[in-house]
This record gives sequence, structure tokens and C-alpha cells, in this order.
Amino acid sequence: MSVGYGSAGLTVPEGAPMGGYLDRRGPSAGTLDPLEVAVVTWSDGERRFALAVADLVCVNDDLAERAREAAGCELWLAATHTHAGPETGCVPGGGPTPEPWLDLVAEAVRTAVHRAVDNERPSEGVALRGDLRGVGADRSRPQAEAVVPLDVIAVRDGGLAGVVVVLPVHPTVLPAANLLVSADLAGAVRRALRERLGPGVWVVVATGAAGDISTRHTRRGQDAAELDRLGAVVAGRCLDLLTDADGGRVWAAGSRVGTARRRIALARAAVAADAESLAADLERAEAAGDPVSARLARSRVEGLLARHTPAAEAGAIDAEVGVARVGGLALVGLPGEPFLAVADQIAESASCPAVVLGYVNGYPGYLPTADAYRRTEYEVLASQVAEGSAEQLAATALALLAECGPRT
Repeated sequence: MSVGYGSAGLTVPEGAPMGGYLDRRGPSAGTLDPLEVAVVTWSDGERRFALAVADLVCVNDDLAERAREAAGCELWLAATHTHAGPETGCVPGGGPTPEPWLDLVAEAVRTAVHRAVDNERPSEGVALRGDLRGVGADRSRPQAEAVVPLDVIAVRDGGLAGVVVVLPVHPTVLPAANLLVSADLAGAVRRALRERLGPGVWVVVATGAAGDISTRHTRRGQDAAELDRLGAVVAGRCLDLLTDADGGRVWAAGSRVGTARRRIALARAAVAADAESLAADLERAEAAGDPVSARLARSRVEGLLARHTPAAEAGAIDAEVGVARVGGLALVGLPGEPFLAVADQIAESASCPAVVLGYVNGYPGYLPTADAYRRTEYEVLASQVAEGSAEQLAATALALLAECGPRT
């Protein structure tokens, strides 16, 4: 098994529309930290699989297909889900990607893939997992424990060549008032890890199943200093896992690559919430002076507003699930914003170590678990898909993994 890494910058000009927040106050006014497209390739001499991670709020179907054509090999395009990047046409249920981003992102993917292939070297891989505390928590439940699983895939070619970090936390530290382009939390983790690991080790940070997980109840501010603090916390935990690693090898020089993708139709949800009642709840929370209750009530109103988009039409929503076997490790790519419990279900049921990424190859919007539909929460109100859709995606992923078979 040979593994390679390459990256390309993604420049956002001043004045460009920014994505992520409904109440953004204006276009981009500069850059806080640079955006990038990073690619990791795995090749067994016959098959090649490329994972591209871009500092975007989402990836629509058309962008995923254009990127795959540009790469010339089996490729997933994943968004970090930064809310401080360019507007790429992200609406619940999916939509078209506006120019110039369709072409610019595809060209960045092409460049990064070529660099990764040129850098491929025989390598072995180690999969590490541990709890991460104090960074992410269920954003609709203020009292929830702030702990999430953290996956680190270490690539070794004698020494440590690079790491892929999968963090299931919304990278939304910077607020809607921010007009500076930034990779937000994913970028902060990259910077912190690169500083600690040194210039000879590459770092890729992808976002996991973070539909219901954010820094809302853990962050102490919403600025660059808080990004640095949280990035350092994640980087420190990654180093703990790397230092304490004992075994865990999931591929070696002779391992094989296998991939599969499947498109399925998700039923569209019906709107059941009362807009007037939600507005009244917000008024009461604001009058009571409780900032936490007011923020949650405001998010419910925003959720209902978010689902009324041009894409909110009748008919099923197409969604694509991907799996990749690199040796004894399973990578699962889910579209949109799956809840963390969806990834847990896949990881617990898979027959081999499995790492689940969100925001991959399409944007059907939020993918709540079935039990979440019993609660009036932002993610359910904003979701375009019917109850059971997340479980349908998980079942599809597990079926594809069984079809891929062992690749060691």
C-alpha cells in the first residue's frame, strides 16, 4: 500500500459572498487564515482511492462529480463545514454550486491529487481512537457531557509521515458577524498539530458526523484566540493518542484498496412546527433574560426558516453513501450533516475498525436520528428528510462494507 499527500490553496477574494449563516452581515472583508484543499491517496498498484477535504461549508452533488472528473480516479470530496468560507450554494436538500467555485474547487482538487500521487510512498497505517473532552457537545442540550470520539489515522513510512484527524464537531467558533475568511476550528487544529509535529509531517483534518455537535456550550469566546485555544486542546489529545499507540495497524505495504458507492432516495419530511408558537417562545425567552434559553429558542426559529428554500420541493432527495476499505480500515463517507449517533451505530456494527466522515459528496441537509424527531430542535426543523433517513444511510453503509469484503 502506497500513500500520498498533496494540497492546494483556495483563495476567496474580498467582496465574495460567504456561506454558513443566514444572518451574515456582508461579504468577505479579508482573510484570517488560508483555506485549502488537502488530498490523501491510497494505492495498491491496481486501484487508487483519493480523499479530498476542502475548507467549504458543504459539497453539492455537482461539485462532487466535477471534482471526481478532475481527479481521474475514485475520489470523495468532503467539506470541513467551515462557516467562514465562500458561499457554495448550500441549502437543505442540495442545490447547484455557483460559479466560480465549481471550477476553482475542481482545479484545486486536480492539483492536490497530482501532488499526492507524485508523493506516494509505501506506508503502513495505524488507526487510533479516544475520547475528546471540552471541545464539542450536543448543542441543543446545555447540560450534555462535553465528550466526543476522536479518530486519528497515522501514516508511517519508517517514521510518522502524516495524520488524518476526524473530528465530529461543527467548526463554528467564529460568529455570523465575522467577515474574515477562515477554516475555523479545522484550520486551528491543523495549525496546532503542524506546529507540534514539525514541517516533515502532513496533517489533514476532516469533520465527522457533527450534525448535532458543536462548540456552543464549550467555547469561551468567538475569536481567533478561542480558535487557538480549542485547536491546542484537540492537538494535545491527538498527540496523546499518537504517543500511547500500541499496535492498531490497519494496513501494511501489501494491503489492498476497495471502494463502493450507492445512491439512495430519502423521503422528504413534512413541516409540523408552528411558526407563531416558536416566535412566541423566543419572545418569552428573551424577556426572561436567559441567554442560553434565548439562543436555543432563536435557533428553532432559524431552523424553520432554513427549511423554506428553493430546494424545498416535493419529491425524494437523492443521497450518496460511500465506503472505502484501505487494508483493514473502513472509511465511510456520509452526505450532509449526520448526527453523531449515526456514526456510532456504523462503528459499533462494522466488522472492522470504521471511521465515519460527514459532509461528503452531497448535501441533503441535517440527518437526525429517528428519536430526535420527537423533539422540537433546530436540526429537525431545518431537515428536509423524513424520520428514519439517517438509519437508512447507516444500513446502506454497512451493506456496502459487507460487499467490499476484507482488503488486508
